[in-house]
Amino acid sequence: MKSLNTFLRPISIVTALAMVVGLLGLAASLSKAGDEDQKKEGFTIEWRDGFRLYSADGMFKLSFGGRVFHDWMWGNADDEITSAFGEIVSGNEFRTAWLYFSGEVYNNVEFMARYSFSGGDIKVKDLYIGLTKLPFGKLRIGHYKEPFSLEQLTSSKYTTFMERSIADLFAPARNTGFSILGANKAQNITWGLGVFTEANDYGEARAHDDTYNISGRLTFLPWSDGNSLLHLGAGYHYTGVNEGGSLRYSQRPEVHLTYRFVDTGNFAADSANTLGVEAALILGPFSLQGEYMYDSVSAPDAGDPTLQGGYLFGSYFLTPGDHRSYSKADGAIGRVKPKNPWMGDNGTGAVELALRYSWLDLTDAEVFGGELMDITLGLNWYINNVTRMMINYVYADRDDIGTASFFQTRFQIDF
Repeated sequence: MKSLNTFLRPISIVTALAMVVGLLGLAASLSKAGDEDQKKEGFTIEWRDGFRLYSADGMFKLSFGGRVFHDWMWGNADDEITSAFGEIVSGNEFRTAWLYFSGEVYNNVEFMARYSFSGGDIKVKDLYIGLTKLPFGKLRIGHYKEPFSLEQLTSSKYTTFMERSIADLFAPARNTGFSILGANKAQNITWGLGVFTEANDYGEARAHDDTYNISGRLTFLPWSDGNSLLHLGAGYHYTGVNEGGSLRYSQRPEVHLTYRFVDTGNFAADSANTLGVEAALILGPFSLQGEYMYDSVSAPDAGDPTLQGGYLFGSYFLTPGDHRSYSKADGAIGRVKPKNPWMGDNGTGAVELALRYSWLDLTDAEVFGGELMDITLGLNWYINNVTRMMINYVYADRDDIGTASFFQTRFQIDF
């Protein structure tokens, strides 16, 4: 049965994409038709950093596309790191290869179906439906990111570095559940609160034994003026553990193609409570961003350890007029749009230089996961709105063991 499902999944996705292409053809034909009544009943297609389809009456808004990230990595480590974790092996991978279909129907129902093809298997990334325009915001049900952490909720298309910080270990990312999400753009406030269950790569949680996660986040902009703003936020995450269950925390340096340098191993636990605070300052071409996360674990046999981590980074655009953007609807960083895209014979694109310090402490009480510190230097070239090249140098220091260095590159496009 597993092999049959593996066979059928790609067929179903290809079929769905074929339907999308069919819609495109229908929309194109209607846009060229001479019958005005037919035009009013059809769809308009346009490119807005991706493919968008709109019904003439404004009741249907659809989009489809994907993203591809191709990474290369070279690394080396001192003898102590090599002895503890093994030799660093250089390599390359398609870090991300996604396709999606999403939209809003009848002006008040949203949906998203996003799949990953990375690693040679088809997995669900986001799969949800939602009711929008409710008095408190919107109700979303399905598989998607829990509302916690500025860095985690910023799309990987828009993150300043190739990988999120090592402190991202404490962010729950995607699970299956339901939540209330909302934003007041006039008052520059966003909020989110949800209940989730741990889910597999297909968004399924068949037996969760009445154990749930709870996540909440609140953000606001105390100051916003043109291309400058100050973002502040806080989040809470509760991790439930089945009776007699355990927790484990482990993390790589800010490099996907390498080993995990810190690891607590499994230890008996009842639950964990994580508090996070976040801030971002954007002043035209210059920006600062940071987060701190405090994880209090209820684990009597292990002495109820407290684990923690955080990061701080700064970035600066070397090209005039370019800057990071911000989404008031999501309370997260948005797409960089170069003022002068590179067109081959003119324009330079946007060039950004960034430096990040991050740390992670997984040792406390009777838990000995280790401490890790990373320094990452990044250079980004935004060729146009949807294409960029990235270069990262990562220096990783594993406390009481040794150090390693990594050089990695990424070519990225989304559509």
